[in-house]
Amino acid sequence: MSVVYVLAHFDDEYCALPLLLARHRQGRRQRLLFVADYPSERVGRARFEETRALLRWLGLGDDAARHVGAGWGVQDGAVHRSLPDAWRALRAAVAAEEPEELVAPAWEGGHADHDMCALLASELQRALPGRPPIRQFGLYNGAGLPGPVFRACAPLVQNGPAAGVPLTAAEWARYAAAVRFYPSQAHVWSTLWPAMFARFATHGFRHQALEPGRVKERPHPGPLLYERTGRAAYDEVRACADAFVRDLR
Repeated sequence: MSVVYVLAHFDDEYCALPLLLARHRQGRRQRLLFVADYPSERVGRARFEETRALLRWLGLGDDAARHVGAGWGVQDGAVHRSLPDAWRALRAAVAAEEPEELVAPAWEGGHADHDMCALLASELQRALPGRPPIRQFGLYNGAGLPGPVFRACAPLVQNGPAAGVPLTAAEWARYAAAVRFYPSQAHVWSTLWPAMFARFATHGFRHQALEPGRVKERPHPGPLLYERTGRAAYDEVRACADAFVRDLR
């Protein structure tokens, strides 16, 4: 039995680190499955090694992380356009895992790839015996904000009640320092990391259940962050998601 994380990119796991720590303390087997592929093997290998370095630091083995999307053409930034391939790669990897819990990025409209992982986790839940629960964790969203402005790790009210993971002061310090494992993404974390820990200072780390019907809804009213930054159009993402689910049925 495993806790299975459905993730898009190497480094997404950093925003779920309190959950990883909590499940590790409980002695539960954890498997992180990454579906997005990268423009070059060199970039993919470098970023995968950064994730593995973090997991080793946590006490997890190299087999805890798998790049299931490697070679499937599920491109970083366009997972919604390759959902059938992402699904096949994910199902093949999950077959041997017997998930007791699924964890995915929140359905929040921050990055379309993250939202598609929530969708894939929801479909996995439907397909698996016992329908394991899904926990969703926020990365960033722009609900009610203008332009590229975002909130980091802030649960959307539309996603329901939030639960916390208690950390000691020493664990918070270790969490904050663990960003060092992602040198290739320093340009991302230079803005996201301060926003994350400003949020944590007042609200702590929060996660939510992902209910099955939630991924059929718009993440929140108004323009989504990935729309406002020109990364994707919700109408296209929605059409790809609906076509994928329809074909699965």
